[in-house]
Amino acid sequence: MVETAAGHRVLVAPSRELADFIAATYTFDEVRVEPTALVASAGGRRFTSASLDLAIGLGRPTALGRLVGLVPRRVATAPAWCAVTDPVARVVLRGVRTRGTAGGGRREWYGATGVRAVTRLDGSFDGAPLGELRPVDPPCRFGFSSTPPRPSLTAVVTTIDLPGARAVGSQDAGDPGDRA
Repeated sequence: MVETAAGHRVLVAPSRELADFIAATYTFDEVRVEPTALVASAGGRRFTSASLDLAIGLGRPTALGRLVGLVPRRVATAPAWCAVTDPVARVVLRGVRTRGTAGGGRREWYGATGVRAVTRLDGSFDGAPLGELRPVDPPCRFGFSSTPPRPSLTAVVTTIDLPGARAVGSQDAGDPGDRA
């Protein structure tokens, strides 16, 4: 998901199926299906596609990342826990929500399992340089939640309740509803 300085929201996805699922959940001005690649290392991430080239340098876990890391993964990703943490996230991290409703009548929960500081960013979108690393302001506008202003990489497990769908995946996170 990319939002340009002009506010144009673009989804870059590796398949039509994934693009359709994500676009039915979040709001975009443009959807692009392109081959993508992600290379992860201890010091960063590199994402490439036909239109986006992004290298991110990562630092240590943030104070929030250390706190989130104390919560067992099974608890941190449970929709009930996400509901408990939502009021705190709204106050502590402007623009961030850990539960809400999305497109197509879907409900979502975001369970963070880690947060690391972004120390470096280099890249381009449609051949134009992305510019320097700075706070995210204004917040991104893809769905009900945004990113914190301080650049960071957050490991998140997203649980989506699909109305009328049969359950997919594990039911051990504490919500008896249908999830994908």
